[in-house]
Amino acid sequence: MTDTSEHTSTPDRHPALVVADGLADAKSLDVVARFGFAVTGVLHILIGAIALRIAFGGAGKADPGGAIELLAQQPFGAVLLWAGFIGCGGLALWQFFEATVRARHLEGGARWSKGIASGSLSIGYGSIAATLARFAVGRGSDSGQSSRDFTASILQWSLGVEVLLAVAAVVTIIGIYFIVKALTKKFKTELHFENSRRGHLMSALGVVGHIAKGVALILLGVLIGVAAVKHSPEESTGLDGSLRALTDQPYGAYALSAIACGLVCYGVFAVVRSRYGRM
Repeated sequence: MTDTSEHTSTPDRHPALVVADGLADAKSLDVVARFGFAVTGVLHILIGAIALRIAFGGAGKADPGGAIELLAQQPFGAVLLWAGFIGCGGLALWQFFEATVRARHLEGGARWSKGIASGSLSIGYGSIAATLARFAVGRGSDSGQSSRDFTASILQWSLGVEVLLAVAAVVTIIGIYFIVKALTKKFKTELHFENSRRGHLMSALGVVGHIAKGVALILLGVLIGVAAVKHSPEESTGLDGSLRALTDQPYGAYALSAIACGLVCYGVFAVVRSRYGRM
């Protein structure tokens, strides 16, 4: 019998790639990332509930910071925050591997699209994880003020206006991406949809939720752009400020209510995705 082992050997790969592939395919990372989806879903539900309260004249901060502050006030709040930090941190790492390790197997434009989309989400989830950690150690801050401070610091750079306009463009494009994702129902690849009542319900939640999230991000991007053009950090008030700005417009309370309900829908979708979604 001929020994064929030497003919079936694979080329050596860089050890770093072997380690990265192993981490990306780790079952434990999938479990933590699923929990991270559930955490973000709960946060979106809370943000939507706070926004709905604001639409009817109530108080609160309709942004991740405001939602996290609510969690911190619950029994065992610190435990909830640290658990959320682990989940969102794992989800950020999972998205990073999606943008790098897995995206490298794609071709041309698909690779760039996957890299940009998953890379942006990785940064976003990492930011939420950092906010959870700050609140967990008692260093939570007003997100609107943080946005203004961040904008003010960027505007001090020689190319500060250009950088802020680029940030505004990225946030707006991500918002548009969510709306396109909703209208084309591209999110269906993330869940095992069935031609059933439950499948139709999840599809409806996905459409409404992704549109609401997209609109909220577009509003946020517009405010960042206005702050850059006017060279006025006070115009950059974060997600809470962008949603509150709607109440100053005719029928703004109705628009805010619709977006709030949509964010709740997105949150429910994310929670379901954490259990049944494809990884």
